[in-house]
Amino acid sequence: MQFTSRKRRQAPAVIIVSLIDVLIVVLIFLVSTTTFKKQPAVELSLPESAQAAPGDPSQGRPLVIEVTKTEPFLHFNGRPITATNLLQQLKTITATNSAPSLAIRADDKAPFGEIIKAMDAAKAAGIKSLSAYTKTPGQ
Repeated sequence: MQFTSRKRRQAPAVIIVSLIDVLIVVLIFLVSTTTFKKQPAVELSLPESAQAAPGDPSQGRPLVIEVTKTEPFLHFNGRPITATNLLQQLKTITATNSAPSLAIRADDKAPFGEIIKAMDAAKAAGIKSLSAYTKTPGQ
């Protein structure tokens, strides 16, 4: 026995237009507040050199070892590394590339012994082309 008649309910309607409006506003907010500048992994104050020459673009991009003034001193590919691990990394690179070029970006207050460790690792790995990053006076 059924005393009341059941009405079929309609499924609730989702208003897509208002959802799209809200999503566009959120997207505009995110794009306008985001910075697209790549932040350097290690902050360095390069030493000045009046006699430095610009690098040769025909050689391609060199491998870069960064030497900082605080521990950990050595950084390779943006990650901290020890001198022995640096030597192993450079040896594997020279095994695949016969003549890689290497550049050292050292802070002007970095310990000189750490710079020498990086140069020794490069020489032990068989890298012949070694350069250093500097800045011109007044920059």
